[in-house]
Parts: sequence; structure tokens; C-alpha cells
Amino acid sequence: MNDESVSMRHQPTLQEHWPANSGRLWLALFAMVLTTACSDRMTSSDNRWGRGGELIAMSGGEGGARYACMTCHGARGEGNGFDAPRLAGLPAGYLQKQMEDFAAGLRPHEVMRDVARFLDSQERVSVANHYAALQPHALPPSTEQAIAAGTPELYAGKCQTCHGVEGIGTANGPPLKAQPAFYLTQQLQDWQVSKRRNDGSHVMLKVAQQLKSEEVRQLSLFLAQIPPHPAPADR
Repeated sequence: MNDESVSMRHQPTLQEHWPANSGRLWLALFAMVLTTACSDRMTSSDNRWGRGGELIAMSGGEGGARYACMTCHGARGEGNGFDAPRLAGLPAGYLQKQMEDFAAGLRPHEVMRDVARFLDSQERVSVANHYAALQPHALPPSTEQAIAAGTPELYAGKCQTCHGVEGIGTANGPPLKAQPAFYLTQQLQDWQVSKRRNDGSHVMLKVAQQLKSEEVRQLSLFLAQIPPHPAPADR
């Protein structure tokens, strides 16, 4: 048989190939979908150079400089004295939970939602551990407005059971001392209108809704003027 007769042999068409290959193609696509679904971050990358908690905090990790924690929370986790809270010295478990809640939309905040979603679960743990290990730093109070005489008693009656004496924190609530007054007011107002509902048992929702506007302001001023201290060891 010569070469010409060989070239005239029937060549299989794409349609004739398809039944034999389709199973393998679908298997490959299914595996790709499963691989993508295994990550809980907004975007994935083979080059996870920003895995260390400090490096992520300073650089933004996968999200880039726009999402670096230090941009709002300061190089030492001291906050910005306004609407970005102090992170330094807060309990690691509390910090991790807030990032998980931001990522899941349980604590609404557009910027923090994206920051948290650019991190996977292990990276959130790393960032939380980094800030928890820092010595507490806070900016000076932005105001020295006089605190009403009854405010310490108001705090003791409404907040101290969960947040500890002078806002040091307990196993049931995070430290509040040395947080910006504006931030604290904003959070209490969010609790009051149910914008924030991520405490599980809704205790904060009930307590916040019992407070008058001036009481919210006074509590915020009171806590903002207490110097920061490390969280208790059991947190």
C-alpha cells in the first residue's frame, strides 16, 4: 500500500473524538471547581508570600497595600484616635472572631469586609496573634471633655459584668479602655439599631437599646480616657 492510499484513510472528526474524551474533560473541570472552592479568601494565589501576621498587617498580604491593617490601625496597632480602634494588646480570640464576622457579613463594614476576605482562615489567626502580642498603645484621647459624675456608676451597672473593671475585659467581653470615643459611640449606636448583631446571645443589643444618647456619649468619653493595659491572661 503506497503513501497516497495511507493519506486517504478516514480521519476521525471532533465529534467522533468527543465521546471518548468528554468524561476526562468533565472530571478535570470538576477537580478545578473543587480546588477553587477549598479556599475561603476573596482571591487565591500560589505565591502566599504574606503569611506572617506582622507582614500581612504591614503590607496587606494578598490584598496589597490598600488593605494593610496599619493604614487605619497604625504601625503599632494604636488605632487612629477616631473611627479605627486600637488593636494592640486585644485578645487574639476576639480579634480573630471579628475578622471572621467581617468576612461573613455578620458585622457590616465595607472596608473591613474586603480586608478580611482577602485573608484565609489561617492568615486571620496569624494577624490576630500578631496584634494580641503587641504591648498596648493608644493615641491620647481626642477630647478632654468632663465626664459626668454618675458615669462610672453607669458603667458599673451596664457594662462591667462583661467588660471588666475600668474596661479591662473579661472572658465574656473585650477590653474597651483607651478606645477612641467616636469609635465606641459609633459601635453602641450600631448595636442600638441592630446594624451590629454579632455577639451571639444579643446581650449587647439589649444593653445598648437601654441607653440614652447622652449616656452613650458619657460612657464613650469615660472609657476613652482610661489608659490601655494588656488584656487578662485568660483571654
